[in-house]
Amino acid sequence: MSLDRLVLWRHGETDFNAAGRMQGHLDSALTETGRQQARRAAPLIARFEPDVTVSSDLSRARNTAQAFVEVSGAAVRLDKRLRETHLGEWQGLSGAEVEHRWPGGMDAWRSSPTWAPPGGESRLEVAERAAEVVEELDHQHDGTALLCAHGGLITALTAKLLGLPAELWPGLGGVSNCHWVVLKRRSPTHWRLMAYNSGPHAED
Repeated sequence: MSLDRLVLWRHGETDFNAAGRMQGHLDSALTETGRQQARRAAPLIARFEPDVTVSSDLSRARNTAQAFVEVSGAAVRLDKRLRETHLGEWQGLSGAEVEHRWPGGMDAWRSSPTWAPPGGESRLEVAERAAEVVEELDHQHDGTALLCAHGGLITALTAKLLGLPAELWPGLGGVSNCHWVVLKRRSPTHWRLMAYNSGPHAED
């Protein structure tokens, strides 16, 4: 068995997103805008007809995935390996607060996937744990897998699955709330990027 397509769907807007604060593993809640984003995107996600759906166990991803469940009737299982990057001492802070306490830290983090915030994890580590989920699904399912997760994880996993050298990872832009990435199998060991940061036109 093997998958031939992956859809990586980011959660809707959260109270931390709206406030410009860094979430990481903190369990922030969807705003009303985020819930509307999820309801708007869910029918489009359902068109991919995923054969298996897995969500991060953090509530912002779980509740986004629930909008898909309500449209499709599909089952969703949870996996904590799909959580966002653990940001260590930066969690809950704004970018300005991080820069004040760790001058140059934000630039270092954004420019190098091997660099981790104090007490946190690097994007390489995030990609490794997310790739474990994909590998397991690959041995259990055919067709399409939908992963409902987080922006940092989705970007890191995309870079890893495409085989990009670490120095090129920062060249991938962010994924907006409730937007998605689509990868298709090119060979047993290679993936091809088919769509990046796609979403409902009303969200663009």
